[in-house]
This record gives sequence, structure tokens and C-alpha cells, in this order.
Amino acid sequence: MKKVLCAGEINVDLVLQGYTEFPVPGKEVLVEDSQLVLGSATAILAMGLARLGTPVAFVGRVGDDLWGHYCLDDMAGRGIDVSRVIRGGGLKTGITVSITHAADRALVTYMGAISALTAADVPDAAISGGNHLHVSSFFLQEALRPGLPDLFARAHRAGLTTSLDTGFDPSGTWDGGLRETLRETDLFFPNEVELQALTGCDDPAEGLRKLDNGRTRVVAKLGREGAMTLDGGSIVHVPAYPVGAVDTTGAGDSFNAGFLHRWLAGAPVAECLRLGAACGGLSTRGLGGTATQPTLEEAEAFIRQHAR
Repeated sequence: MKKVLCAGEINVDLVLQGYTEFPVPGKEVLVEDSQLVLGSATAILAMGLARLGTPVAFVGRVGDDLWGHYCLDDMAGRGIDVSRVIRGGGLKTGITVSITHAADRALVTYMGAISALTAADVPDAAISGGNHLHVSSFFLQEALRPGLPDLFARAHRAGLTTSLDTGFDPSGTWDGGLRETLRETDLFFPNEVELQALTGCDDPAEGLRKLDNGRTRVVAKLGREGAMTLDGGSIVHVPAYPVGAVDTTGAGDSFNAGFLHRWLAGAPVAECLRLGAACGGLSTRGLGGTATQPTLEEAEAFIRQHAR
């Protein structure tokens, strides 16, 4: 089993679920449920990989505070190696308030330690012995972003493959050196909003072709429309699986985990897409991004149940 190193942000999510109408200034609305859970795209992906049985190590930064200890305890409880996570340094652990509904969600984030990790915090010793390096939240990780092309290049020289998920860009510029980073990226995981913003294309297939740089496999996560990628110039598409969604927080990160798990094993791309779609869908059955992430056995049984 290949080992994955995740370098990225760690924060908690306060999930407020089931609103009757979305809050607007000057008005209070009620929700059906709330829960404090492990958040952040990179950590949710790491938890999904560990749930599937992939060995995972993590490099990141948290505050030496209650929320930081909570996150690390939760990650370690799933078998993730958090020994290289840097704690304290005058930083607070970040928090995201997720105002969520079965169909979608809005996020409000206090950055804290989220943006503090640098490429220098991921030394060659951390990379050594791994097989794959993943980074999420490209636009939120402001200190890591400038050194990310070199970090990915170091990983390639050490024999690792690489993957990237940008997440949403709060600045709206959709740049920050992304295309330079993609030249050192093996897998790129934008969702439909991010793909449209990066390419200006409303058609996902057109967007995939526009981002094709001859090296990076772009995997587009399209929500209810499933997922697609290019393979030998042809579109490979899998539909979404029917799931009674409770909370969509982290569904894309769980998709990434499923795709990566299969891809690292050398599976055909359609199988990678199917496991990704199953893991993303099943993760929406409970509050937060990690509570209902499936095991490999659960995901495979779900795929067989919905075989077309």
C-alpha cells in the first residue's frame, strides 16, 4: 500500500445544518442541528484516505489550543501520523463556520494557523519514504503557495507523485502562480465552480481541454452531474450516486480520497472516478466531512449495489 503525505491546513468546522432560509444581515434564522467537527480540505482528505486503508502522514500547523488538540486527537485516532505537525508559535487554530443544507453550503472562515504553513516546513526528511504528496486549499495557504512548485519538484525528484486541490479563491483572482504549480502536478481536482472560474468555460469538457498542459490529469468534480476527466483525449464521465444527503461539507475532499486510493493502486481511470464518486456521496450522510466517510468495503458494496 502506497503512503501519502498530506501538507496543509488543519482547522475545526462548526457545522450549522438545516436552515429554513439563508441568514442575511439584521435577521436571525434557526437551524435544525449543530456539531463541532474536524474541518479543512486537506485534513478531511487525509481522514478519507485513512478510512480506506491508505497509510497517511501529515505536515501542518495548529495552535497549541483546545481546537488544535481536538483536531490532532481526531486525526491520530484514525491512524494518521501527525508527528510532524507544528504546534503553537503564537498562532490560533483556524475555524470555519459551515452554514449547510442538503443541497449546498456557505463557509465563513477565521484563518488562524491555516495560512501559516510554508514549503520549508515540509523538509526532504518528511518527503522521504512516501509515495505521493497531496496539497489542498491552494488559495487559502498563502505562505505555502509561493514555494509549492519547488516543493512538488522536490517530491518528484524523490520519486513521489503529486496532487492538488485549489479550493475556492476568496480574492476572486484565480491565479497566485497556479499554472506554474500545475506544471509540477500529476493530479488536479477542481470542482465545477473552480473549473469555470479558472477557464471561463461553462462546458466542463471544454474546461478540461483548456487546462490540459500535457502533464497534469485534471479531474472535474461536478456535484450532481458526477465527475469527468480526459483520457487519451476522450472524455471519461461517471454519474453521481443517489444518496440522501444530510451535509455536503467535505464531499469533494472525500471524492479526492477515493480517486487517489484507486489511482495509487494503478486502477483504470473509470474505476478511480467511481470510487471517488462513491466516497464523496457516502460522506454526505452525516454532519461534517469525516463522520460518514466509508471504508473500502462499504464503498465497494455501494458501487456494486448501484452498478449500471
